[in-house]
Parts: sequence; C-alpha cells; structure tokens
Amino acid sequence: MTNAWRSSGWIIVGSALILTLSLGIRHGFGLFLSPMSAQFGWGREVFAFAIAFQNLLWGLAQPIAGGLADRYGAGKVIITGGVLYAAGLLCMSMADSPSSLILSAGVLIGIGLSGTTFSVILGVVGRALPPEKRSMGMGLAAAAGSFGQFVMLPGSLGLISGLGWSKALLVLAVLAALIVPLVGMLKDKPIPDTGPQQTLREALHEACTHSDFWLLSFGFFVCGFQVVFIGVHLPAYLLDQHLNAKTSTTVLALIGLFNIFGTYGAGWLGGRMSKPRLLTGLYLLRALVIFAFVSLPVTELTAYLFGVAMGILWLSTVPLTNGTVATVFGVRNLSMLGGLVYLFHQLGAFLGGWLGGIVYDRTGSYDLVWQVSILLSLMAAILSWPVRETPVRRLSVTSV
Repeated sequence: MTNAWRSSGWIIVGSALILTLSLGIRHGFGLFLSPMSAQFGWGREVFAFAIAFQNLLWGLAQPIAGGLADRYGAGKVIITGGVLYAAGLLCMSMADSPSSLILSAGVLIGIGLSGTTFSVILGVVGRALPPEKRSMGMGLAAAAGSFGQFVMLPGSLGLISGLGWSKALLVLAVLAALIVPLVGMLKDKPIPDTGPQQTLREALHEACTHSDFWLLSFGFFVCGFQVVFIGVHLPAYLLDQHLNAKTSTTVLALIGLFNIFGTYGAGWLGGRMSKPRLLTGLYLLRALVIFAFVSLPVTELTAYLFGVAMGILWLSTVPLTNGTVATVFGVRNLSMLGGLVYLFHQLGAFLGGWLGGIVYDRTGSYDLVWQVSILLSLMAAILSWPVRETPVRRLSVTSV
C-alpha cells in the first residue's frame, strides 16, 4: 500500500511539472501580442487569429491524443507533444508573416498542447488514484501546475524586455523540451474496465447519447471562451486603460497564483460536494466578477483584484468537469472522453481569442466581448445545474 501511494505521489508530481511547463509557457502568449504586432505592423486580429487557431487545433487533436493515451499509455503521446511544442516555439521565434505565425503558434504548438495538457495528464492521474481520491488528485496536479502560470509570466516579460521577443521564444522552446524527460515520472499504463469491455465506438456512443455529457461540454465551451479572451487580450486591454506592461503582467501572474488555490480547493470540494452544483456556483461568480471589473473604473487596484478573483475561478472548472466525467463514465476512456469535452472548451477558446481581435479592430473597444462573456457565464451556470453524478448503467454493478 505504501509503495502504491508513493508511486501515485510521483505521478502527481510529474504531472504537475509537465503542466507547469506547458501551461506556464502558454499563459504568457498574450505578452507577445503587442511587440510582434508593432514590429510587423499587424492589427491585433492577426496575432489573435493565430492563437485562436492554436486553441481550435488543440481542441480538435485532443480527443485523438486522449484516445491514443487511453489505449497505449500516455508516455509516447506526451513525448510527441513536447517535441512539437518546442518546435513550434522555435519556429514562432522566426515568424515574420501571418502564415508563418499560424504554422508555428497555431499548428505546431496547438498539436503539441493536445499531448501535454489536462486531458492526457489528468487521465494518468485519474487511473492512478481510487475514486474517492480522484477529484482531489486532479485538483492537486492542476493546482501545482498552475504555479507555472505564476512564476513564468514575470520570467517571460523579463526575457522579452532583456532579449527581445524572438530570443525570448528560443528560451521558452528549451524549457518546453524539458517535458520529454519528465515523462519518466508518470509510469502510465492503459488499464482494462472492471465492468463490461467497451470498444472506442461504444464509448463514444455512450457519451454522445448522454445528455449530461453535452451539458458539461457546453459549459466548458464558456470556460474556454473566457480564459483565452482574458489571457490573450487582457494585457492589451489594460494598456488601453493607460496601465503599464508591468501591471498587466502582474495581473496575469496573480491569476496564475490564485489559480493554485482555486483549482486545489475545487478538487477538494469536489470530493465532498456535488461537482455540478459547484460548477454552477463558479460560473455565476465569474459573471459577477467580470461585471464588476468592466463596470468600475480600471485602476491598478481594480485590475489586481480582478486578477485575484479570476485566478480563484480560472481553472477550478477542470477537476470538477473531468471528475464528473470519470464518475459517470469510468476511467477506462477518461483521456479520450475528457479530450472530447475539452474540444468544446477549445471551440470556445477559438471564438474568444479571435472575436476579441475582430471586435477591437472594428470598434476600437473590447466592450462587446466583455458583455458576451457575462451572458455566457450565466448560460453555463444554468446548463451545469441539472447534471447528475450518476454512473451509467454499465457501471452500476461495479465501482469505477
């Protein structure tokens, strides 16, 4: 028993380190919008579309990456993702046209992220832990991974300030390459169902004919829309409000810091309370926080308070959503089903990132997108409320 828990502990640590690198680097992409757009004379829509396409391709590739991880183990998938991620950052450092930016930041990094982030990594954690510890373990790995969003943002800004945006991306490419050796800590192996065996087609049919699966997916769409719009456009928005780059970086860092507590807390609460009810509360709070932020005068204080509040709510949806999927459908196909739910997250991310650039270039303001974000939050709260944490009939005779 002691050896089993020690093995699980190493898996959580390894998962957290990989998420620290993959999400920490990604969280700072918004810092590159202004310097790259200024150097090449691009409107904000060019950079925004590349990052939006990254999120779209990430989402489209995620169920495939998750399915491969479920069937053959996550190691090879994560290694491939890490290599593509590093290659994408290397090519992004040399991008000098919209097409080369889309190929590097959009295609290579998008596919790389599908193999190095939540669906694949939390699938490993979910298979390593018993049901009563699963939500907390996912929250712990995601929370520790969120630390990267806190520590790497000031580092990315410092690299851009000291080396320029191109050389900064080269350094980040080296950091992304460290994902590859960290795979040795995971020791993930595909496991059989303890209940009746399922083919991939059967697992997909079971999920896609279950109403709660779609409710979770549409709720996650809203999460993706909000976090990518804020992550990509908040630095530029704060600059428009006459706050400096250090302030905008600090706000994003605060989101990463308080995301640690929010994500772990959500995972812990998810093991003791109804996860769908918690999701409803989180989305309602997001609507309230965004409304307060855009209604009050934007100052350093209100920006910092927004960073703290959004940080607590930032990725708290992840352990709750993945934990609900695991409870309802089991863990045998968790990476694949989690990836399918995450596809909806990334469809929202695509729209949030791109729409922010379009609306700004057309109107000179982000006001419309903030308003859409509030309405979507309210919709997600409504959709999450009726979700039930009841295992499908296939699992009714055995524990997942």
